[in-house]
Amino acid sequence: MPIQRIGVIGYGEVGRTFCAGLRPQVQALGAWDLTFADPLCRESQQAHARDAKVRACASMADVCAGADLLISAVTASNTLEVAEEAARHLHPGTVFLDLNSASPGTKQQACACIEAAGGRYVEAGVMTSVPPHGIQVPMLLGGGTAADLAPMLTAWGMVATVVSDRIGVASAIKMCRSVMIKGLEALVIESYTAARAYGVEDDMIPTLQETFPGIDWPQVGAYFFRRVVQHGQRRAEEMRESANTVREAGFEPSMAMAIAGKQQWMADQAKAGAFKGIDAKNSPWQAYADRLIAQRKG
Repeated sequence: MPIQRIGVIGYGEVGRTFCAGLRPQVQALGAWDLTFADPLCRESQQAHARDAKVRACASMADVCAGADLLISAVTASNTLEVAEEAARHLHPGTVFLDLNSASPGTKQQACACIEAAGGRYVEAGVMTSVPPHGIQVPMLLGGGTAADLAPMLTAWGMVATVVSDRIGVASAIKMCRSVMIKGLEALVIESYTAARAYGVEDDMIPTLQETFPGIDWPQVGAYFFRRVVQHGQRRAEEMRESANTVREAGFEPSMAMAIAGKQQWMADQAKAGAFKGIDAKNSPWQAYADRLIAQRKG
């Protein structure tokens, strides 16, 4: 499967990371993001792309033109919309690698759009945070083209494992895992902040250490708070797709929706400036909890 021209849809953290890792591997690499056309951030986004030797495309049609491989790296809520738009512009035979955290049903709808237009759809379940792994982040692939694409991705240094030729299997694994991982984040934030408000964190956390001695609970707390503050909006959207995953399985997604609510609440707090000035690299979890407590008292 010769691939020399790649188009990346979405130039956020994930899109930028994949552009940086794949740029040396191919003849041409372009990216398209709505922010490229936004007067408020167009200049900085396009400058970043230029510095990274990535062509900042003018539109979806532009990024699709001539691409052998399209990589979709947008927010979960935009998964299907982006696939539908790309399907109107891609040329037959283009491989469409969907990295987005969406439910099996959403991925199946996206696949139907791409393949109806003559494209070749591959779903990917990205199994952990892209930083610090970069393009070596573990991914599960699914779809009829997955086995053809995987050797090329591996040759580029990516860690891609084919799990099924059916669309929906890789995303089911990913999204069911997300209920657990994002749920742990939500539980830690709620538990730790309440314990700090009562002044009992030094008594409560050691009991967790006794029950689960293999986990450094203060360190995990700092990591969870930091990641949710940075990416709560994206996590909330992912959890709504996780809720769809549970719903598609025939169950009420009561836990997944509660987790989405907590992630969204943290995203809203961050957007309102509650954590402004906190050193994201070095601050303990207490710094974040204190800001939430102060907001409550205010």
